Amino acid sequence: MVRWTLLHAALRAWVIQCWWRSMQAKMLEQRRRLALRLYTCQEWAVVKVQAQVRMWQARRRFLQAHQAACIIQSHWRWHASQTRGLIQGRYEVTASRLELDIEILMT
Repeated sequence: MVRWTLLHAALRAWVIQCWWRSMQAKMLEQRRRLALRLYTCQEWAVVKVQAQVRMWQARRRFLQAHQAACIIQSHWRWHASQTRGLIQGRYEVTASRLELDIEILMT
């Protein structure tokens, strides 16, 4: 009877130990999954921020290039409008009269 009681007590202790180990493994797995989920959320947030910064930098570079192109175009248009009708000529002043020779070239 004592042997039977000790055997059943040992079996019950073994069952409790198995249950406790399985619960510890489940809790460890839950903590691992939670840590992994938290890590992926943080990584995703970092990736989003990096993408936003890169987009802002690319947009800024594009706007700078666009502004430079507009300035170059406006200066080129001004230069083209100033030199469209090119006036070439020479003049000579003498004591009694002014001699003027003007040639207007339209291109």
